[in-house]
Amino acid sequence: MATYSFVTEWRLDAPIDRVYDTIADAIGWPEWWKGVESVEEIRPPIDRTGVGRVLRYTFKGRLPYTLTFDMTVEEIARPTTIVGRARGELDGVGRWTLAQDGGDTLVRYDWNIRTTRWWMNLFAPVAAGAFKSNHDYIMRSGMDGICRRLGAVNGSCVWIAA
Repeated sequence: MATYSFVTEWRLDAPIDRVYDTIADAIGWPEWWKGVESVEEIRPPIDRTGVGRVLRYTFKGRLPYTLTFDMTVEEIARPTTIVGRARGELDGVGRWTLAQDGGDTLVRYDWNIRTTRWWMNLFAPVAAGAFKSNHDYIMRSGMDGICRRLGAVNGSCVWIAA
């Protein structure tokens, strides 16, 4: 299996609680995040924090394929951290980390995954750059969408790194 480690960072002109609540409400992502085809709850959380909840995500970027995986919430620390374990066409761990910086919120997403689809693994040596570009496209779409969702003005959301 091919492995990937992606880091995405955004600076959003919005309070941390609003940013956190928008990210934590993954069922609502398809309403504002281009490329998120669907999110459905497969299993409710095992406690009031949300730990144990399983959501099924389907993403579609610029490339002609979708990726579907189930994400189990493993850790929640409102309003700074959400960690989940993916299983399905992607297998690994995603970690959202948020921090308040003045009036802005710094958002970091660490995505450490392996692909499980045979053709992605076969083409990984030559297509890794295209897969990274597709990931960046999805994450930029997320930043643009959350910026609009939170009512931030043009230019108040910044892509820091990818």
